[in-house]
Amino acid sequence: MKLNSHNSYLAIGFKKAVSFLLLLTAVLTGLSTQAQNDTIRKNTVRFNITNPMLFGNKSTILGYERTLKNNKSFSVNIGRASFPLPRISGSDSMKVQNDFKEHGFHISADYRFYLKSVNKYDAPRGIYIGPYYSSNFFNRTNKWDLNTTSFQGELKTNLMLGIHSVGFQLGYQFVFWNRMSVDMILIGPGIAYYSIKANISTSLSEADKQALLDKLNNFLSEKFPGYNQVISGGEFKKSGIESTTSIGFRYMVMLGYRF
Repeated sequence: MKLNSHNSYLAIGFKKAVSFLLLLTAVLTGLSTQAQNDTIRKNTVRFNITNPMLFGNKSTILGYERTLKNNKSFSVNIGRASFPLPRISGSDSMKVQNDFKEHGFHISADYRFYLKSVNKYDAPRGIYIGPYYSSNFFNRTNKWDLNTTSFQGELKTNLMLGIHSVGFQLGYQFVFWNRMSVDMILIGPGIAYYSIKANISTSLSEADKQALLDKLNNFLSEKFPGYNQVISGGEFKKSGIESTTSIGFRYMVMLGYRF
């Protein structure tokens, strides 16, 4: 079953994200008040700096935004997605014998409406809203040696997780010196379709196995707000549609270069 601390973990993470966002917004607002030239640049290539922080340095997402008429734009993002290893405890010994298999991908797209009534400059600078679609797929197989205060034994895991999301987002993009940009997606409530397959075999006792599965389920819930599936022992398959209206879902920061 899921741990009751899930909501408290999300609350703490949300408070930290809000504090970071407020500080970053204040700094960027001060910098972006510098004079801008009138050169029209309709294209932006960018790098997602949030995914590596959340999912590890193997997660590399690149994007492209094209400005259209009437303060509109569309953007696409594609790249490699990595599923991070769950941590049992900072002091525990959890050794991965082999990374048998690991791969994943991310692809997303959105259509943006830059609010001319509140923005001082034309797109792609200022507040924007619009629909988005996002798809993520993760597949990871590992064999573990557990020698911890809680678990002793061997564990083999295979986890495949697919997430398709659609929703509506709000964001703000800063532009500096007419070349550099910082794009922040602030909130994006939506609906997600989850498909998960897990196969877990272990020599742990039943009590230790259940405790470990509880930690794995809690880990997935922390990484993917709105996720409320429960992995059990043996082979597990499930799919379903879940609401992902949690505040902060789809929050990300991207650094861009305009041309």
